[in-house]
Amino acid sequence: MLSQKTRYTIRALQHLADRYDQGPVQLTEISEQQNIPAKFLTVILSELSREGWVDTKRGRDGGYWLAKKPAEIRYGDIIRFTHGALALVPCASRLAHETCKNCVTESECRLRSLMIKVRDETAAILDGITLADPIALEPLFAE
Repeated sequence: MLSQKTRYTIRALQHLADRYDQGPVQLTEISEQQNIPAKFLTVILSELSREGWVDTKRGRDGGYWLAKKPAEIRYGDIIRFTHGALALVPCASRLAHETCKNCVTESECRLRSLMIKVRDETAAILDGITLADPIALEPLFAE
């Protein structure tokens, strides 16, 4: 499951992508329109600034904007940055691999094999979609 921080980060970046090349966007606008607590958003935007994804300008006419083109920011990278990994279990992670406790050996674990497939499919989808790609709102359940 995605953490609240990851969901807030994605929504903040989507907001900035929607206003790409339109000048600085005020923190209060992002906070109010995306329903993100301002203090939490400040921390998130500071981290994104240090990572080089967001630029900022202080002052009355200041705000935040994407430092990269929306097409250069993949959803997979956002999740890896905020969540650490795409894998659902630590033994299936590429970057944060850990042997699971109380499990059979990795070479014998069918759950691990399944989770590696899930990780790879998830990565293929999330790394193929950027902030520039339109995402249609769809009904939650087919009727």
